[in-house]
Parts: sequence; C-alpha cells; structure tokens
Amino acid sequence: MGEIGGFLKISRHGIVERPPQERATDYHEFVLQRPDAELSEQGARCMECGVPFCHNGCPLGNLIPDWNDLVYRDRWQDAIRQLHATNYFPEFSGRLCPAPCEAACVLEINEGDAVTIKQIENAIVNRAWDEGWVVPRPPRPETETGRSVAVIGSGPAGMAAAQQLRRSGHRVVLFERDEAMGGLVRFGVPDFKIEKTVVERRVQQLAAEGVEMRPGVDVGVDVTMDDLRGDFDAIVLATGSRVPRDLPVEGRELDGVHFAMDYLYGRNRWVAANDPAQPEPLGEVDPALIAPITAKGKHVIVIGGGDTGADCVGNSIREGALSVTQIEILDRPPVRRVDEKTPWPLWPLKYRKSYAMQEGEALEVAEQDYAVATTRFSGDADGHVRKIHFAQAENFQPVEGTESEQPADLVLLAMGFLHPEQGILDQLGVAKDQRGNVKAATYATTEAGVFAAGDARRGQSLIVWAINEGRQCARIVDRYLREELGVRYLDPIHSGNVEPADEGPGGPPLHASGGLLAAE
Repeated sequence: MGEIGGFLKISRHGIVERPPQERATDYHEFVLQRPDAELSEQGARCMECGVPFCHNGCPLGNLIPDWNDLVYRDRWQDAIRQLHATNYFPEFSGRLCPAPCEAACVLEINEGDAVTIKQIENAIVNRAWDEGWVVPRPPRPETETGRSVAVIGSGPAGMAAAQQLRRSGHRVVLFERDEAMGGLVRFGVPDFKIEKTVVERRVQQLAAEGVEMRPGVDVGVDVTMDDLRGDFDAIVLATGSRVPRDLPVEGRELDGVHFAMDYLYGRNRWVAANDPAQPEPLGEVDPALIAPITAKGKHVIVIGGGDTGADCVGNSIREGALSVTQIEILDRPPVRRVDEKTPWPLWPLKYRKSYAMQEGEALEVAEQDYAVATTRFSGDADGHVRKIHFAQAENFQPVEGTESEQPADLVLLAMGFLHPEQGILDQLGVAKDQRGNVKAATYATTEAGVFAAGDARRGQSLIVWAINEGRQCARIVDRYLREELGVRYLDPIHSGNVEPADEGPGGPPLHASGGLLAAE
C-alpha cells in the first residue's frame, strides 16, 4: 500500500490556489490541481495503517487507502471505481468538504502532515470525467420494479437517494422548487468554489439514468401531499435545513438587514445570467430574484464566522464593496490543535483563515473580528440600516463598557440554520424531534411510506453527511418497496467491495457499484 516508508521520505504538498488578488476579480474556481505525477507521489505517503482512522473520519466510509494506492500506481480508472463505490458525487465533496478524513489521518498525529486525501479524491473524479469514464448506468429492463418514489429536494441528499433508487429499478421523480436542480450546492455555494457545470453534469447523468426532473415545483403548494401519496409508493423528504437563525435585536427590521442565503441565491443567479459558460437552467427564473441584494459600494457587515459567512465575504469583495467586516460571537480559536479539547483523531478546534479573508486582506478591504456581540442596528430617516452597534462578548453576552459602532449599509446574517421548513412536515403529519427536524431514526418517519434524509433529518451538517444519508435512506426505501409492497428482489446489490449488504437498518448503504468488481 503506497510506497514503503514513503511518508518518511515525501513531504506533504497541500492544495494549490490561484493568488487572492487574481481570483477576487472573477467567479471561476480558485483551487488548482497538481500534476498527476505529484498526486501519485502524495498517494505514496498513505501508509496502510493497521487501523485506517480516515475511514472513521469520513461519514461516507470512503475506501481512502485503496484509491490512494491506486493513484500511486497510476491505476486511475480503478481508483474512480473504488471512489464511486462509496460516494456518488466525489467532485462535490472534493471541492466543498472540510476533509475530516485528513484530520483523522494517522500522519496528522504530527499536526499538518496528513495525506492530502481531498485533493487526490478531487483529481480522481476530474480525470474520470475528462476520460469519459463517468457514464449513465440505468437499471436493466428486467430489474424494473414498477414501484415509484417521490424525492422532495434536489440537494446532495436528494440526488444521492434518487440515483440509488433509480439504479435499483424504481421509478423516481425528483422535485425541486427552484428553477434548476442541485439545492444549496447550486444556489447557495458560489461558483468560485464549485462551478455549476460540475453540478449540471451530474444532474444530466441522473436524467440519462431515468430520474424524472421536476424543477420549479413547490411541493405542498403546486403539488399537494395527497397527490404525492396517490401517485407514489414512497416519499423521501430531502428538503434540507433551510430556516435560518435570526438575530432579535433592535433595528432588525431595517432595510438592508438580510439573511445570508437571500444574498447568496441572488448572486448565484446573477452569475448564471451573466456568465456564458454557465449551463442552461432547467426552468425560467423570475428576474426579480437575480441579485435583488447588492454589496457594491457599501460597507458590509457579515455576522457569522462559518463557511456561509465566508461566502458572503467572497461575493461582497467581488461585487466591489467599500469594506467588509465579518464578526463572530465566539472567541477566536487557537492557532494549533489543543489536545485537551479536541485530540487526534477528532476534528480539531483551531483557527483556519478562510479563502475569503485571504482575499479581503490581500486587497485591504476586509477584516475579521471575534468575541463580538451585536447589540442593535440604527438607520436613517428612510428606514435603511446605516450603523451596527456592538460590544465585546463574554459567554455570548455583551460586556458593559465595551460598546462601539461602525458604518453598515448592508448586514448579512450567516449564523446557521435551525431546522427544515415546517410546512411540508406538518402537511404529511410526520413526527419531529425537539429541534424541529424530521424524527426518523432509521430514515423511516412515523408515517408509512414516508422517509427522510440529509439535513432535514439530522440538522445542518456537512455535504458528506448529506450524500451518505441519501444513500442510506435509499437502502431503507428499497427494502420497504420490496418487502412491504411485495416486489421480488431481482438484482442483489453488493456493499463495499465484494460482500452482500447486511440486513440491519443501521448498516452500510447498498452500493450501485461493487468496487473493482464492476465496470463504470
């Protein structure tokens, strides 16, 4: 596995990015790919650990040492087979996942020395698309079951569930209320992190496999739940966790104070409308939804220190904001991992400068502050926000005597999400947990034939969890359709590499590929 002693002889070479000053002027992806020879060398550092903790760090259970070794040996087509055995959309996770697998790598015991798993994963799938190895894989006619499933929500969880169910022989209809498929990956994440052609080619793969796409359909409004129950044998809820956390302070009602996703959706639609390289949308979009919020020429405040906040900063910089300030109520994390709090192989709590703040500092237009509590907003006579008032924070509360203020023409609230939108859940009558998520311990809800996956079930989480949840949920739905509704199991699907899937509801998902045993 890899090169014997390679991790002792070969240094880690991390991700290469375009210079901040250059990339901040466009909307193209800023992460570059190393040459295959360098990636092969990085794969050689993987040392066939007795216990590969990277497997546990990855929610998908990716076969990481396997495809690291295959890249090292220049067996790229075999590598994509192994990668697709556990992950339907590695180009999504390879671009957007924070790589908990690398945090769990045994080499990460020496902090900062992990195998570069994420960039190898991304390179494998990029080459697979370039070489034409990724092709539609519809079910064989004799495996068609005659059963149908409605999947509501076309984000990674919904797409993963739809693809696996379709490959299992069921009729699948994927509903999306926006004008194109992809969910937050399409509309919430900027193009400079993942270009939408990357999303669209997977959408087209699903369509070629027989998944029926219905964009622009708001389930619960345009289509009733009674309609779905009458037309489909099963329903999968993959609507995400889309109710944002609000900030109930004085002045919240002023114009110019918006939720982050309202801004990001508008920016992504603006890029789609103005970039000739963008894929054609699957449906029409209301012109009023294209960039209704702008940061151009404004002093911007972004409240929230996570990825969504960073995406707001990156977009504001590209628009030409006068200044961008990102604030976080928590203290700044330590520069290095603190073993007493988050020891290896746990995800380390430590400071990571975002790509957006790198750009903002390089252009001298952005800054980031920690331990800041917003106390109120104030505006002008027209009711538009003009200032943010804040204080130092301690235990999430403002410290008396530390009050200050600064200009704010646009405030973007990026403080996370609470739970899925409740309307559909209430119409279906499914039980909810204490946080307002769908209560579905083994993906089956309290309503017969209704299932849930992704953030709608587990709450706001990572893209790798969404893909895993979609696959796991599809396995349970498939079992329901075959056992509860009496469909003969015509084509057993194997799990992992060679063994049949187990019978327990908490086991691995049914994989549409048998690893190296099946061709793409």
